[in-house]
Amino acid sequence: MSSISPTLPQSTYNTLIQRSIDLLQLYRHAASSCEPGLKVVLDENAQTLAAMIGDLQAQLHASGGKPSRSGTMRGAMRRHIAGSLTRMASHRDVAWIRELSDGESSLLHAFERVVAELPPESALALRRQLPRLNSIHLDMDNLAGTAS
Repeated sequence: MSSISPTLPQSTYNTLIQRSIDLLQLYRHAASSCEPGLKVVLDENAQTLAAMIGDLQAQLHASGGKPSRSGTMRGAMRRHIAGSLTRMASHRDVAWIRELSDGESSLLHAFERVVAELPPESALALRRQLPRLNSIHLDMDNLAGTAS
């Protein structure tokens, strides 16, 4: 039995995968320009996202779907804009924390919306990813709280 229900369209799954890839790339971009202590946290969150994306792609592939392997143009534009804005910020790390916190919160809410809209058995594969996203959410909330 497939872990992805036919009631979860491949396009919905791929949209979540693409948004996750966008955030992963934003984390990697931010980590490349942050101080070493923050870089460690961002790298750990990026690894968590990469594992989650890999799981989602494998689940979609196993059910006969074709998983997305790249992010969106919107995500690329966001990385470019965020990189430009943080370079101009007086506190770059704080600017990155806020940007990543917003992106992470948006992704978490997108997953929660899809999970809430589906029958429980159809949302199981996505619901399994929520602890990973919540872990990143807590990290970023804690960092945003201390950066204020």
